Amino acid sequence: MTAREPAETRTTESESRSTPSETRTTTTTASTTARSAQTATLAEIAREAGVSAPTVSKVLNGRADVAPATRTRVEELLRAHGYRRRRAEASRSPLIDLVFHELESAWAMEVIRGVENVARDAGLSVVLSESAGRLTPGRTWADQVAARRPHGVILVLSGLDESQRALLTSRSIPFVVMDPAGDPGADVPSIGATNWQGGLAATRHLVELGHRRIGAITGPSRMMCSRARIDGYRAALETAGLPVEQDLIRPGDFHHETGYRQGLELLRRPDRPTAVFAGNDLQALGLYEAARELGLRIPEDLSVVGFDDLPVTRLVGPPLTTVRQPLTEMAEAAAKLVLDLAREEGTPAATRVELATSLVVRSSTGEPPAV
Repeated sequence: MTAREPAETRTTESESRSTPSETRTTTTTASTTARSAQTATLAEIAREAGVSAPTVSKVLNGRADVAPATRTRVEELLRAHGYRRRRAEASRSPLIDLVFHELESAWAMEVIRGVENVARDAGLSVVLSESAGRLTPGRTWADQVAARRPHGVILVLSGLDESQRALLTSRSIPFVVMDPAGDPGADVPSIGATNWQGGLAATRHLVELGHRRIGAITGPSRMMCSRARIDGYRAALETAGLPVEQDLIRPGDFHHETGYRQGLELLRRPDRPTAVFAGNDLQALGLYEAARELGLRIPEDLSVVGFDDLPVTRLVGPPLTTVRQPLTEMAEAAAKLVLDLAREEGTPAATRVELATSLVVRSSTGEPPAV
């Protein structure tokens, strides 16, 4: 089932389907945060705000018929008093909210599949939202979530600002960040992958094949996963005693077009690299296009390694060597965690989970061309 709402953040709802898949290696650590005492009742907050208790209830439920100034005043008091609705009192809709900063990629489809696997078994539907490239969804989205009262929220390559976190916390709506763009904070449950290890494995593979001039196309510098991958690339070169040549590292944004454009820049150099770690699969496929345009053969003239292991990487010619990021399993872990949090009565221990990446060697890498 699919529905769209006119909102600052685009939203769709889909029925869960597909079959469960096995989750890979996980490592968890936990830190416990004490629950703030609920120091005020709704009636006391209403008196302090100068409004009625039903008005405070409307704010809590995300109702639209509250003046913006009143809503802001009530939200500030709820946050100041550490108000948290008891989960037993918070009736929930049979929904999980899944928020992307961008939806238009095969990467997103793998995540949706994983969340739907878990939601289907729990008898829930999934509401999809896109924040149009922003790392935090807009205020309109937060109000809609409060009105929907889902079992929980999963944010992918996104996060929440302080007011949004306070809004969800006061409504007892748990949230989990998957592949966080930045440090989500010690008290925010998150699911990620071993991005540094993946970047290291990709580059070490190229070094072991004999490559000495290895380029790289990064992801967005604001994203933690991108920084970790390029740090792994640097570590592999340094461990092998090879220089890290900054002019062989090109900025990217994880899109196909950028892989093509930055690929042309790298491959037109008179001292072009013999191999490139492309940062992700979409940029690797853009690099394929640049190599074809310049008459370079893969892997005879250029070796290429991606990251993600999207289904399309097995179908291109030649099939792409890449680092498998277990996207579906990560999404399943995030969905299970947010449902576990929804069943908890207190504030649970914050949880960080990292799933293992692994190198998948196919036909896009080989020995460097003879000089």
